[in-house]
Amino acid sequence: MSSIMPPHQKIWWKQPLDRVEGMWIAIALLWSLIMFAMMPFWHVYGKQNLSNEAYRTTPEAFGKKVQAMIDQYTVRTETDQQIPVVRPPAGSDVYLAGRLWQWWPMLELEKGKSYRLHLSSMDWQHGFSLQPLNINLQIIPNYETVVTITPDTSGEFTIVCNEYCGIGHHSMLGKIYVVE
Repeated sequence: MSSIMPPHQKIWWKQPLDRVEGMWIAIALLWSLIMFAMMPFWHVYGKQNLSNEAYRTTPEAFGKKVQAMIDQYTVRTETDQQIPVVRPPAGSDVYLAGRLWQWWPMLELEKGKSYRLHLSSMDWQHGFSLQPLNINLQIIPNYETVVTITPDTSGEFTIVCNEYCGIGHHSMLGKIYVVE
């Protein structure tokens, strides 16, 4: 087969299959089947995908929940912007809002205690990436994403927005402190 053959003689599916081509097709098929089988395996056994719930909400309604939690459980403020640090009781609902260009408020959680973390965006789509852990969620306006978390390591964890949300995206950070 060559590029100078007339079009009526250049029907690709009527050409004989070369041995090397057949080997690469077989390798690609085998690899795709392996990857297809790994997706449900890692979903169940890999502990990479958090089970979550999502509810419709409005930025105003979610903002009121966040503010009520801040008013009730604030323990201090940090940074020059006076961002509140909230320490809710173990087992409670914790609200975290993504807004241009910060995660509001900072959280202080107890190690080994479970919390229901409610996340929503007040304006654009944001990414919730908890570093250095492998927790990654998309936070969409008008939806409240609820994730049950149980911190098992104490320390300071950074929340990074990993969905481009505008000119201040690079500075959109938040903090979760886990204490003993």
